[in-house]
Amino acid sequence: MFFSLAINPIVFSIGSLPVHWYGLILGLGALAGLFLAIREGKRFNIPQEFFMDLLLLGVPSAIIGARIYFVAFMWDDYKDNLLDVFKIWNGGIAIYGALIGAIICGIIYFRYKGYPFWRIVDICAPGLLAGQMIGRWGNFVNQEAYGGPIEESFLRDKLHLPDFIVNQMYIGDAFHHPTFLYESLWSLLGIALLMVLRRQKFVKAGEIFLSYFIWYSIGRFFIEALRTDSLGFTGSSGVASLIDGLWSPMTWMGFEQGYFDPAYGNIRISQLLALLIIIAAIVIIVVRRVTGQANAYYSDPIVSTKAAATDPVVPEQAAVTPQKTPQDTQSEAEQAENQQRKE
Repeated sequence: MFFSLAINPIVFSIGSLPVHWYGLILGLGALAGLFLAIREGKRFNIPQEFFMDLLLLGVPSAIIGARIYFVAFMWDDYKDNLLDVFKIWNGGIAIYGALIGAIICGIIYFRYKGYPFWRIVDICAPGLLAGQMIGRWGNFVNQEAYGGPIEESFLRDKLHLPDFIVNQMYIGDAFHHPTFLYESLWSLLGIALLMVLRRQKFVKAGEIFLSYFIWYSIGRFFIEALRTDSLGFTGSSGVASLIDGLWSPMTWMGFEQGYFDPAYGNIRISQLLALLIIIAAIVIIVVRRVTGQANAYYSDPIVSTKAAATDPVVPEQAAVTPQKTPQDTQSEAEQAENQQRKE
């Protein structure tokens, strides 16, 4: 019999207050994203304080949005235990909800600071992927967001995973797909892709951010079906068949879909949303280019419309009245005396 060597989700306690790995890992992910944004922001002379303030506002907004999104689709599990809504340390947040919360916060903050929305979110896009890449390891520690049952040999011999990951993937009475790892590695590839893409001269403002959505959603569509904890709803059988058909190439590679409780419906919300986001992002890129709305390139300078109001006022040279020295006064007196003699 195999005995799981599960990692203790609590790192340490301060008095009666436990400090969870989940929170520390999310914090590390946020700092990694901040580092990437500050580093790229220097190219455009954007002060690092701008991104630090954005993080302080964006992280709570993202967490609130992620929790609201999750609770909304799992309301039957929370309506009789309202206090559990606030127990976020037990898990139960959704990345798409986090993005919604962060984007709403960003729109308000960028307008307040006078920066164009598309230019700043382009800079932040790799940082978002970095946060997601690291944050998924919080799911690993909590033994959540995992996939369906799998043979131990698949983890050790095919994926060549180290013992600490294999052991942590033994949940209940079986080993499971480490979907957290699949998504983390997909995000890492996405960071490299976006960093290469943003150095290309043809890329216009907003297209890095939209490419982030396309890349992440492609990975999420295929990884989501492996999971056993998907949020879902009952929809058209035609749509469900379409999604299954698009996912079918995964079966050719030996993957099987994770268990999806029929009580939740027949469509995984994240899969459908991923498809819609991919289509929407591509349409937005095309429309912005065709209509001329994307009139700035990623490499163009970024200027705040409110920068002039905060800059120190420097009086123009013509408005400055120079003070007279004693020599100047004496010279003027001699000139007046000479003029009188001429007259």
